[in-house]
Amino acid sequence: MKLSVQFLSDSKGNTKAVQLPLTDWNKLVDKLKKYEEVLKIKSDLTAAFNEVELMRKGKIKKQTLAGFLDEL
Repeated sequence: MKLSVQFLSDSKGNTKAVQLPLTDWNKLVDKLKKYEEVLKIKSDLTAAFNEVELMRKGKIKKQTLAGFLDEL
């Protein structure tokens, strides 16, 4: 994705802001949302695998399918 970016600087030449077209901004926001969704799925799967491991070790109680469905 190629962006048309402009930098805004103060009188000393220090970059203070970035400016880009609204269409590029919207594409970036959409891409960020997709990455956030993927990260959430990965996090949920990691937690689920950790929970299964604790169940196998007998550190937490196993749940029945009926109990699981009742939570939904």
